[in-house]
Amino acid sequence: IDYTGAKAVFVDIDPVSLTIDVTQIEAAITERTKAILPVHLYGQPADMDPILDIARRYGLTVIEDAAQAHRAEYKGQRVGSIGDLGCFSFYPGKNLGAYGEGGMVVTNNPKYALTMQTLRDWGQERKYHHVLKGYNYRMDGLQGAILRVKLRHLDDWTQARRAIAIQYDQLLAKADVITPTVMPYSHHVYHIYAVRVPSAVRSAQSPERDLLQQRLNDHSIQTGIHYPIPVHLQPAYADLGHKAGDFPHSELAAQEVLSLPMFAELSPVQIETVSAAVRGYRD
Repeated sequence: IDYTGAKAVFVDIDPVSLTIDVTQIEAAITERTKAILPVHLYGQPADMDPILDIARRYGLTVIEDAAQAHRAEYKGQRVGSIGDLGCFSFYPGKNLGAYGEGGMVVTNNPKYALTMQTLRDWGQERKYHHVLKGYNYRMDGLQGAILRVKLRHLDDWTQARRAIAIQYDQLLAKADVITPTVMPYSHHVYHIYAVRVPSAVRSAQSPERDLLQQRLNDHSIQTGIHYPIPVHLQPAYADLGHKAGDFPHSELAAQEVLSLPMFAELSPVQIETVSAAVRGYRD
């Protein structure tokens, strides 16, 4: 894939799924567009059929970001196998994690596969013959051995995460939070169980979400915010010229989302403890 002259172009998220808003993609395409990169966020697949349709009509590559979505499915098909390429992370905190850094790109396109193999090893086609400006992205054998063993347990861990999410859904049904919406095409794997806390005051300085986070912290319950600053407002992308208000759904989600504890070994007692603290945070 030749990305010479390519430049990132963002579109907003769908406010329900929190994945890419497929209705905005086509309007964002220019003559310089090379690829569409849907992110299967939190373990929920993006709506791939419209993305693939647009890509075919415009001759674009589809690169799936499945870093948080090991074993997730879109209409019965595993994510990472739907687009032209699929990218997975094996960071230790992922659903399938190594004991150090690691990742994988999958494709059934021999040309793309050769390019990936070359780029990961300093751009070498063979030893000391560099045909591309590459990187040192070779995952060491120890991480591969650990992942091979852990892979045998991924199905069980995925089922456990989904069962925990169901318990959270039930226990938080009457709480002052919005639980994750599973889209009808989705087999969600809950890398993160992110609730939304509707903002009483639309203020990035003191969103309602922060009050809940403090309440849980007071009860020794750790939480996370994925993600507090939308990509278009990050200093790294200031050259694109975006400002607050350009992507309102992303900005509102950044003020409202809160990730509750989620891992396969959570016990029913722990889930109830977290849920009780969430239900009572306004008391």
